[in-house]
Amino acid sequence: MRAAVLHEIGQDKLEVLDDVEAVGFGPGKVRLRIRATGLCHSDVSAMSGVLPQPAPFIPGHEGAGEVLDIGDGVTGLSAGDRVLVCWLPACGACPACRRGQTQLCLAGFMNAGTPNFKRPGGDVFGFAGTGTFTEEVVVDAGCAVPIPDDVPFEIAALIGCGVTTGLGAAINTAQVQAGSSVAVIGCGGVGISTIQGARVQGAAQIVAVDPVASRREAALRFGATEAVSPDELADAKQRITGGEGFDYVFEVVGKSATARTAYESTRRGGTLCIVGAGAMDDNFQVNMFELFFDEKRILPSMYGGGDVLRSYERAIALWRAGRIDLESMITHRVQLAEINDALGQMRTGEALRTCIEL
Repeated sequence: MRAAVLHEIGQDKLEVLDDVEAVGFGPGKVRLRIRATGLCHSDVSAMSGVLPQPAPFIPGHEGAGEVLDIGDGVTGLSAGDRVLVCWLPACGACPACRRGQTQLCLAGFMNAGTPNFKRPGGDVFGFAGTGTFTEEVVVDAGCAVPIPDDVPFEIAALIGCGVTTGLGAAINTAQVQAGSSVAVIGCGGVGISTIQGARVQGAAQIVAVDPVASRREAALRFGATEAVSPDELADAKQRITGGEGFDYVFEVVGKSATARTAYESTRRGGTLCIVGAGAMDDNFQVNMFELFFDEKRILPSMYGGGDVLRSYERAIALWRAGRIDLESMITHRVQLAEINDALGQMRTGEALRTCIEL
């Protein structure tokens, strides 16, 4: 089958190959036919080496498709079922799961180091234990989450990561209060979803911050009340909050420099929510006096900071009710031409569709 493969970490171009085989099918596993996949910035971070990932590997962890086959012991799934790919399935038995923090379950990471593809030249890994830039993939049964018939594959793929992460940061982690002021730094797909989550929560002012003009324009369409470049953030803080700072600031880039800007843009007693996934050697620092004196809450948000399956259901309910716009996110564009070209080569017939490019 065909798949888009990154041969070495640090390369910026994927190669579409037709000699890839999905492996590992057996008890507890399911084989999926991918019908739509999303490009999340985490894929790009893995390609560049910011996020740890063995190579060669097939990027992609936002996906949706159909069940082709189920292994022994798999219940609740049948061939032909429509599913989305959950890259971080919960085991249901570990301490995190028993506390209801299924987004912190580490079971899914155990499979990330096991190749689930192969070529004549050797093993190939799937990003985050999945790898959706391909036509078929074998994953644990917990990674295949059934979706209702009225949810298009493209919409389901978005919900599989970016939408769930952004909405959850605003709703679950920060618990944005109605009438509050919000700034979102970084307006890719996750940032746009964070903006939509803040709007659902009733925020009065939502300032989108991004250096790219097209992203700022998109943020306004998705619910931001104002969109500024990073250089204009200080002025927006002064105008909107009288210089005090925003009630909630979301860092959706994954860099210590933007996290520091986000901290300084948060009012005393306010909430800084870290959503972006950054590098292990990039350290965010605050001094002990300001940490004590400002009493700002610093809240990391992993995969939306809540039960993943419930978050999927909520996203679908909000989409059905017209409270969030997911169709328009499908046209959100990326500036990584190499990835776009590689995926474009794969879009023949109905085998695979890219549904979002962030």
